[in-house]
Amino acid sequence: MHRTYSLRSQRAPTAAQLQSPPPPPSSTKSKFFGKGSISHSFRKSAAGALGPELSRKLAQLIKMEKNLMRSIEITAGERKEVAKQLSLWGEGNDDDISDITDKLGVLIYEVGELEDQFIDRYDQYRITLKSIRDIEGSVQPSRERKQKITDQIAYLKYKDPQSPKINVLEQELVRAEAESLVAEAQLSNITREKLKTAFNYQFDSIREHSEKIALIAGYGKALLELLDESPVTPGETRPAYDGYEASKQIIIDAENALASWTFDSAVVRPTLSLAAHEDDEYDVDELAEETENLQVTEQEWAEEHEAKVAV
Repeated sequence: MHRTYSLRSQRAPTAAQLQSPPPPPSSTKSKFFGKGSISHSFRKSAAGALGPELSRKLAQLIKMEKNLMRSIEITAGERKEVAKQLSLWGEGNDDDISDITDKLGVLIYEVGELEDQFIDRYDQYRITLKSIRDIEGSVQPSRERKQKITDQIAYLKYKDPQSPKINVLEQELVRAEAESLVAEAQLSNITREKLKTAFNYQFDSIREHSEKIALIAGYGKALLELLDESPVTPGETRPAYDGYEASKQIIIDAENALASWTFDSAVVRPTLSLAAHEDDEYDVDELAEETENLQVTEQEWAEEHEAKVAV
């Protein structure tokens, strides 16, 4: 986390953040036009109307992804402001509400930080798609040249079947077809390679973001357990709040969990029901055991953290 344990004090980077600097900022983040504009729809339509015909559809997809990421950027900024306002509102309430809303604000602010990081990682997917767009654009001229020569030959055979230009054009067509075969093979190979790489970037960023958000949600619910919601009668004094150390420890635990998260420690793992083996048989017992081992219930998680708080 990029802060101390309260939004009401100066934020400072953690040791983990200093050791592992974040990725470079996304190229989609707004630098001049501010938050949102009609340029979203303009970029989308322009991408589909300009450039080589072969690459227009992918170019439009890339621009749409850019719009999506700028929308996430706006959401991240708004979420941070919401976190600050929550802490500001809670400060004037009773001690328990003041402390818990401040700590909740820390967690919600971290969600906004994660969304910013998500944009930077997700942008690697979009950049990789550009390489497919570029190769599509480079193939277009060879296709057009081959088609142009073919049309010229057909025209001459119709108008002047004895024209000596026909032989010359047919030789050019042979060379054009050879060049086109090379270009088409490169397109086929690069498209498959880059498509796989691009969506690995996307799904890795989604997976990391989702699991960290789930962690924050869990620690947020642990904070809520410190709030005494038992009703009091008029004139009765509510017991003094003594959860300061516990709430701080929850934030520390959340910080440690986020800093130590890796793909190897991910809780959610897919289980494919149609995972065929070489002998075309399915190991049902193995899949069932894997699913049982990977399922972590909310109740178990809550009990574990209640035990930590009690200690």
